[in-house]
Amino acid sequence: MTNYLEEGIRELVEEFIASGKPCPSKQTITERRAGYLASTALAGSSPEMAQEFIDELDGIQVKVYKPFERANLPITVYFHGGCFVSGGFETHDIQLRQLAHLSATIVICIKYRLAPEHIYPTAHDDVYRAVLRIKEQGNRYGGNTEQICFVGDSAGGQLALATSFRLKNQKLWLPAIQILLYPMLDPLGKSDSYQQNGTDFIITAQMLLSGFQLYAGDAERLTNEPELNLLARHDFQGLPPTRLITAEFDPLRDEVAQLHQLLLSHGVEAYCEHYSGVIHGFFQLSGVSQSARRCIQNVASVIKNSTRISD
Repeated sequence: MTNYLEEGIRELVEEFIASGKPCPSKQTITERRAGYLASTALAGSSPEMAQEFIDELDGIQVKVYKPFERANLPITVYFHGGCFVSGGFETHDIQLRQLAHLSATIVICIKYRLAPEHIYPTAHDDVYRAVLRIKEQGNRYGGNTEQICFVGDSAGGQLALATSFRLKNQKLWLPAIQILLYPMLDPLGKSDSYQQNGTDFIITAQMLLSGFQLYAGDAERLTNEPELNLLARHDFQGLPPTRLITAEFDPLRDEVAQLHQLLLSHGVEAYCEHYSGVIHGFFQLSGVSQSARRCIQNVASVIKNSTRISD
């Protein structure tokens, strides 16, 4: 199976298999977080920003990446991944700089609180509160708060979509577009791709599902809470235009395809872009993956095409 992987990705997967496919359930949360942080060595080049700083909005830390000095730049709100238990500014710094540079937008990453220390709905509430404040106060960073996009990867993709649901159902504003990179959608992992890709490709089924379980704090929430089990919802109509990214050897591949069909069937403008030969999390592997570099370019182009820089 590894013969079908992109070369740089294949080397990582073969190393993972040769090491005995370490099981996340045997790792402490501290070890999981350290492992994620160590992976940033594979993230590629890091462009310089005109401004880069941490701020606090309504008690939530955000990091602002401004690619150049100009007023009224569009804003990209970034929801970082990490299976709800890890991730933050440090794990995504390079990709966030790349995205700001390529999209010509101010990227604002939200540092939500993590499980297991903080269970549902903490992360959902944190990002929602931060998004509301970004809408109100983003102009003080030089941003145009009428031109906001959402981007999220993995657990962050789930949080971005859940935030759009909240905004829609509260009849507030919506982002110009939401770009969801392999979002975590099914907390029970019922799709075929969970079986096909769940053990050998570094980000395993157990790693993903254990993140959901730790964040839920209660097994019943995994099926009964609409903000966790997003595919079971019926209120997709009225969501913003959506770009989905899938990876061939990702346990989440099929559930993202299911989301695509649900969005289309409810009249939402949606497009799904599939990347062959790569795994979950490949967006953060631009140092070793040509597909990752192409994906970042494509995401930036979608943002540019969905926004405009005002005079």
